[in-house]
Amino acid sequence: MTETVALAQGWCALSLLHGRIEAHIERALQAGHELSVREFSLLDVLSRQHNGPGGHLQMKKVADAVVLSQSATTRLVSRLEDRGLLVRYLCDTDRRGIYTDVTETGLALLAEARPTNDRALREALDEAAREPELAPLVRTVEALGAR
Repeated sequence: MTETVALAQGWCALSLLHGRIEAHIERALQAGHELSVREFSLLDVLSRQHNGPGGHLQMKKVADAVVLSQSATTRLVSRLEDRGLLVRYLCDTDRRGIYTDVTETGLALLAEARPTNDRALREALDEAAREPELAPLVRTVEALGAR
């Protein structure tokens, strides 16, 4: 097997693992909390912000963290804002900057959904570990989490 073929097979296995995990978590979050994986991720990223220097993320950094384009991130923020889970306001020091914070309602939903997310992730990894082509990737993900 050539190196290129091995790399392609490895990439396909990684993509398959990611897709299965995301689909499993999506179903669990939708059923239990009416949240998508992207919505949960956005709430999670924004909940880690703090006041003070470097405490708030620019929308580009938020977009990078949730693996979406800036325009898709803006639409996602708008949807969550409409649901009362986020609030946007102008930056005090740069009137062009807009901050996004998670509301108390959003934090409560995030706290409620986190165990569902964690459980679904564990289930998806356990299921994938039973497949020989995915088991090494699962071990790698688990080793990263153990650090």
